[in-house]
Amino acid sequence: MLIVTNSSGTPGRRIRIAISRHRVAQVLMCLMVLALVLVLSTASSRGAVLTLKTVKVAAPANPSVAIVPFTDAIYQSCADAPQSSKNCLMVDGVNYPYDIGQLEVTVKRWVTFLNVVEPTGHDPHQLYSASESSSAWPKYGQIDFRSSAKRGEHYSVASPAWADKPYGFANFLRAARFDNALYNGRVLSKRTSSSGSFRYVTYRVALSGQTERGMYDLAARRDGPTRSRATGFVIPSQNEWIKAAYYDPNGGGTYSYWKYPTNAGVFGDGTATAPKTTTLNPSTGNVTNASTQPLATYHASGVPAPSWCPAAVQPQGNCLSVNPFGLDATTYDKAYQGSLSTVGQAKTPSPWGTLDQGGNAVEWTDTIAPAPAGNTKGRVWRRLHGGIANAGAYQLWLSAVGLQPQDNALFTATYPWLGIRIGVVGSLTAKG
Repeated sequence: MLIVTNSSGTPGRRIRIAISRHRVAQVLMCLMVLALVLVLSTASSRGAVLTLKTVKVAAPANPSVAIVPFTDAIYQSCADAPQSSKNCLMVDGVNYPYDIGQLEVTVKRWVTFLNVVEPTGHDPHQLYSASESSSAWPKYGQIDFRSSAKRGEHYSVASPAWADKPYGFANFLRAARFDNALYNGRVLSKRTSSSGSFRYVTYRVALSGQTERGMYDLAARRDGPTRSRATGFVIPSQNEWIKAAYYDPNGGGTYSYWKYPTNAGVFGDGTATAPKTTTLNPSTGNVTNASTQPLATYHASGVPAPSWCPAAVQPQGNCLSVNPFGLDATTYDKAYQGSLSTVGQAKTPSPWGTLDQGGNAVEWTDTIAPAPAGNTKGRVWRRLHGGIANAGAYQLWLSAVGLQPQDNALFTATYPWLGIRIGVVGSLTAKG
């Protein structure tokens, strides 16, 4: 190959530069390899695909009802509640159709998300806590971190048994960042299906690495981000969550609301009509009594809490004593009872077909709540709902509307039952 150019020294002089065809081929090959590496790197860190199955919730403008938090009653309005009752609130109807996840977000999906949005493992947004590792917390540690791993592989499921358990170390800001990765991602396909009266939509989404803006603008609204779009993936609101769990479009229950997400129950009877509690395989956490219905993973009165510990933990005695807080075995046993079960295996559906809204992990909503008296301190409080593996049947009630600061780092690191369920508002279109 001959390149002819002007010399910078003598006007009009030509310099002849000979470059062999072999050398050009080598250069081109290097460029092609570099381009391929960049493509593969991008695909591994930005092209991970999640499959999310949702249930369709219809019946717009379902009636509102009134509840007094954590009491065993339901009212048509707060005017009907006892005058001595404090903090009565209306559970408002939802006047639009929407989707909500059939299941809670699992550990394996959270790990996929972590490796996409934190490929270097530096974790500037505090999406991982040291207490989540299996070495620090043998019984509850779901996710391991390895600083020496390859890019996009720093996080891994602690053991195979954890893969399909609910991710249990969420705070609202973590949930919002997960949601933004979905919102900013690419919907590859959207498929509808049905089973009996239940209607489902299954989405395949290529995750985005963008977590700070999307449905929730975390960069501009650190004080209390709210939904910024009318269409897209969301963390369900309290009203959306409650409607999917308790509202019976066929008029069952009381004022068309169930007491539990698993069955209509009877308001006012305490826990007499509560669902049965799951029995778990002691080394896998799989539900072994699914034929007993209705069923939920919670700590029923008078019986041991559902419990398991990965078989990989050796010696197994570490499950009963090793913890990241330095608690002695007796204190630890009293403080930490109840384990998360494999999602969906309790098999009892809500009126719309969701699973595990009663029991397993308590779940965040994006509803901002007034701060408890004397606890303002500039923090943003959010509502949570759903029964918990370590708590009694009352936590499954319609009225069990809890609240926590959206970013309580201590709570997030020490309470391994904090979950996420994704919703969809508006109509998403698959872009292939």
